[in-house]
Amino acid sequence: MMNSGFGSPALDAASRLMTPFMLMFGAYVVVYGHDSPGGGFQGGVIIAACLILVRLVRGRAAGWVMPPEVAVVLLCTGAGIFAGVGLLGPIFGGHFLDYSALPLPLAPAEVRAAGSLAVEIGVALAVTGVLELIFDVLVEARDDA
Repeated sequence: MMNSGFGSPALDAASRLMTPFMLMFGAYVVVYGHDSPGGGFQGGVIIAACLILVRLVRGRAAGWVMPPEVAVVLLCTGAGIFAGVGLLGPIFGGHFLDYSALPLPLAPAEVRAAGSLAVEIGVALAVTGVLELIFDVLVEARDDA
């Protein structure tokens, strides 16, 4: 069950130093990614990698363990946000993921930016949840062997 990490004082110090910057950079990639290269997938991977790093170095006792139920909720919430924003287009007379059809009292460019940001956040949540679940499955398979 990976109760103890394989960390040393140096790895622990390095992970403590890197963790806030990794989380901040992951959030930056998600938010900035709707206008430039990057976005939800890359930001979700960075955030999941940060959570996995802490767990690898400190083990389950670190308090950073995401229970599988929470990871599934994160995954489903992200997929729901993506599908929900995507389906608003056809509901209001556009196409799937047609942000210009969203009924928001904003300028057209702002509506597209808001729709794109919502989709990127949904993708980031889903990717983070999936990677956490994959890591849990691999750890459990290793512990059972």
